[in-house]
Amino acid sequence: MKVKLLAHTPEPEKLVAAAAKNCYSFTDVDSVLDGLTEEKTQSFVHMLSEIGHESPIEHVSFTFAIEGVSRSLLAQITRHRMASFSVQSQRYVRERGFEYVVPPEIDKIPAAREQFIRAMEDDQRTYEALTAALMEGYVEELLAQGVPEKQARSQAEKHAIEDARYVLPNACATRIVMTANARSLKNFFKLRCCNRAQWEIRALAEEMYRVVYAVAPTLFAHCGPACVDGACTEGKMSCGKAGAVRAYYQKLRETAGQ
Repeated sequence: MKVKLLAHTPEPEKLVAAAAKNCYSFTDVDSVLDGLTEEKTQSFVHMLSEIGHESPIEHVSFTFAIEGVSRSLLAQITRHRMASFSVQSQRYVRERGFEYVVPPEIDKIPAAREQFIRAMEDDQRTYEALTAALMEGYVEELLAQGVPEKQARSQAEKHAIEDARYVLPNACATRIVMTANARSLKNFFKLRCCNRAQWEIRALAEEMYRVVYAVAPTLFAHCGPACVDGACTEGKMSCGKAGAVRAYYQKLRETAGQ
């Protein structure tokens, strides 16, 4: 898995502070950014966190490039509707020797790993065989319609991989570009950094948190699973490890950006 912060709103914490200043003081458009020193900016951002006023933080956004994650993760992350996603298409991109994600529990058991790898290799062979069979049929149809052979083969491949992709597994790796505002990210971190989240999306959420914290530490100071800065919200489903989670996030914040 690899996560790269492609872009973000310039001076995100200052912009959030300006939005807060607009809400709580008499100001105009010409002076809304005036006087926002680092200390004053932090004060406004802390205040918003303390009183639970989150709409001002929607004005800043972050765009990530993500690779080496599975289609299984894709199905989970796109449930976060207050974000924008651009995903590598299996309809237009042929999966030649596709990469895949091996779950840790499978990876640590040699017999399970061997069976898993064999299944991935079988899927690849099936995908290629199905693509070839579909292409042959499509080419014949297009040639019969008078389409030149070179053009027919190009069109046939596009049609073939569109249908052949149905045999590809959830483990198949993909690439995502994701943009979300800070409020949506905080909610994402609360849900997906929790120990009860699925392992892959939790690992992604932790890495995303690491890179945004390095850019805006005050804005994302109180982030992560609910137990980091308060009580666990999982009830009887709690992992029971709040102390260890708090220590983990303290270390994560200390090493962010390194």
